[in-house]
Amino acid sequence: MPNVEGISCGERDKNQELSISSTSYSKDFEEEELWQEELWRFLDPNPLLVDDFTQLVRNDLKSHSYPMPIRLEGGMRLINTFEEEFIEDTWIKLSKKVASGISRSVASFKGEERFVACTGIFVDSNESTSRVLTSASLVRTCADEYKIADNLRIKVYLPNKQVAEGTLQHYNLSYNIALVNVLGFRCLQTAELHNQRQIEPHMEVVAVGRIFESGKLMAASGIVADKEGNLDCKELMISTCKVTKAGIGGTLIDFDGNFIGMNFHGMEETHYLPRSMVLELLRHFEGSDDADEASYKKPNRWPVPEPRWSYPRSRAPRAWTIDGVYDFLEILP
Repeated sequence: MPNVEGISCGERDKNQELSISSTSYSKDFEEEELWQEELWRFLDPNPLLVDDFTQLVRNDLKSHSYPMPIRLEGGMRLINTFEEEFIEDTWIKLSKKVASGISRSVASFKGEERFVACTGIFVDSNESTSRVLTSASLVRTCADEYKIADNLRIKVYLPNKQVAEGTLQHYNLSYNIALVNVLGFRCLQTAELHNQRQIEPHMEVVAVGRIFESGKLMAASGIVADKEGNLDCKELMISTCKVTKAGIGGTLIDFDGNFIGMNFHGMEETHYLPRSMVLELLRHFEGSDDADEASYKKPNRWPVPEPRWSYPRSRAPRAWTIDGVYDFLEILP
């Protein structure tokens, strides 16, 4: 069972001084901007001056594991973050019953620094405990894809707008799925996973995500794609919903609120684990006494964009070919 989703470690929250973009960029444009950033590092390797402002910015970014910009200029934006909103908002197409209490946000922390933020959903509860289904990216370490990170604290955004401590109960690194226990809280509205809704090609669906710190709900509509994914996991399916990294671990539902599956990341199309496979994994968890569900095949991760700073194109050097770089260097004083 290969791993079906990956996430870059180190990401951070919205900075009040430097705006974060909610715009998605094409692959070619991102590659150009990355090349531009490397060129700027070569031409001006000196770090930013340390003063009260840059130290404030540095501390704010570090608390969410986001990178420090290489320079400060107007129009710069931090992109590919866990605060990046969905481009489309389809909540108006859903009923209040469907829209209320449908998803939760979950985040992991190393010390005081946020590690990863995901979306999740309550799947069951009793008098004293509720459980959240989410992506195992919440706890996966980047240094070794076969392991989870040590000494993480998990926080869950509750329906009453409070934040509770969570505990990792089960995980599977092959299917990138995790269950988090929330003690001392009983959720009165949990997902109905046993509905009989059949997944059919071209059926309309909605991908749901929630930003951790603000608690903002987001939804992107699309259809179930009639094609196979480009990953090794044959159980994965695809929808045309366009989600950001905030939607990782979020639910895919129909317009009646029926649970279709759990989303991973995708800007143009989104892979999701269908309900039948989610239920199979939950049954497996219940039959296992081992809370640490090890991955026994080499993980297969697809790229998830790193958080980075985007600078105005008007300030970019005039050529991006190798010959163009030499031409650019020759005109420098």
